[in-house]
Amino acid sequence: MVRAVIYDLDGTLIDSRGDLADSINAMLVRLRLPRLEDQLVWSFIGEGAERLIRRSLGAQQDRYQEAAPIWREEYQKRLLDKTRLYPGVRELLRAPPELRAVITNKPGDFARQILGGLGVADSFRAVVGGDEAPRKPDPTGVLSICSRLGVAADRALYVGDSKIDLATARAAGIPICAVSWGLGPPADLAGADYLCSTPAEVADLLSRAT
Repeated sequence: MVRAVIYDLDGTLIDSRGDLADSINAMLVRLRLPRLEDQLVWSFIGEGAERLIRRSLGAQQDRYQEAAPIWREEYQKRLLDKTRLYPGVRELLRAPPELRAVITNKPGDFARQILGGLGVADSFRAVVGGDEAPRKPDPTGVLSICSRLGVAADRALYVGDSKIDLATARAAGIPICAVSWGLGPPADLAGADYLCSTPAEVADLLSRAT
């Protein structure tokens, strides 16, 4: 029986690609570096802010310390310009179980601001960012959430869209439902315990498992 569900954020609950690409390109412009195609920036999403910035800098790695605060400033300006819940997610967050949390490699403060701005912050008992626990696929953050919720790992379900999410769930000993509407290519989702193509399918899975 599933007593709690732990969601990834970017690519699972929210489509944040536009704002992340815009903030990276605003950073690059301020650094007098060439802009990147949006699709390339999207491929850098998922492993936290530092990896996103470093990958976007390419050969200019020595400018990371200069670039990081600029990116944070630019992203703070546009957290909710284009970011939206994926269709059906708002309804999913009304489905049982009531114990829900978010684990993300995005900085925690940004994650909470986005969830609040989208009107779903109250759906979660905990939100843990990549600057508040070791970044995924390290299982520490997920296991700390289980402890805070008072739920054994094998009584939780992890829902995510990428190979990092699969690796995190495996490391934590938590069953995982992979979702195909996010950022990860289908090949990366092989081996998940469950695969869903819509939030309604996830809600149906949860209704049968709780």
